[in-house]
Amino acid sequence: MQLEPDAMPAIVNRIKRAQGQLGGVLRLLEEGRDCEDVVTQLAAVSKALDRAGFAIVATGLQQCLAAGDGVDGVDVKKMEKLFLSLA
Repeated sequence: MQLEPDAMPAIVNRIKRAQGQLGGVLRLLEEGRDCEDVVTQLAAVSKALDRAGFAIVATGLQQCLAAGDGVDGVDVKKMEKLFLSLA
């Protein structure tokens, strides 16, 4: 399934934010900050990436359905594998 570029700006922005958060995690580690602060920020990065992944899969499903292939045109096993890879 090829993703349409016009559907990606929001997802790209989400990933860029996660990238910035990850940079923050690195700074916290380099500064020797408290473990709780580091883990909290790391959890935020993980959640942001998970949401981006789910948004990509959902966008792909929408594109398949909008293309007129209907549910029969969706490779259910492949989509299931994509969802489970994010779990």
